[in-house]
Amino acid sequence: MPIYDYKCSKCEHQFEQIQKFSDNPVEVCPACNKKSVEKLVSAPSFRLKGGGWYETDFKTGAKKNIVDSKESAPEKIASKSTKSDNNSTD
Repeated sequence: MPIYDYKCSKCEHQFEQIQKFSDNPVEVCPACNKKSVEKLVSAPSFRLKGGGWYETDFKTGAKKNIVDSKESAPEKIASKSTKSDNNSTD
């Protein structure tokens, strides 16, 4: 869901609000309860909910637990390139 920035023109209170695209904009300031809130133009941001984002999407078996592995990714790449270098014929 997108996170929108708002600012009250009466009390200058700024706040963020998580809303669906179909939700109506906020009109009442939560600080002063006046109907003087304007949506600000800001960098887009959103929240990904649920487990599995990026790290486990479309992965199966041992590949699914990359973060939990004892060997880090750069070490794996280095060990693979070393093995392939040793097996190459000149």
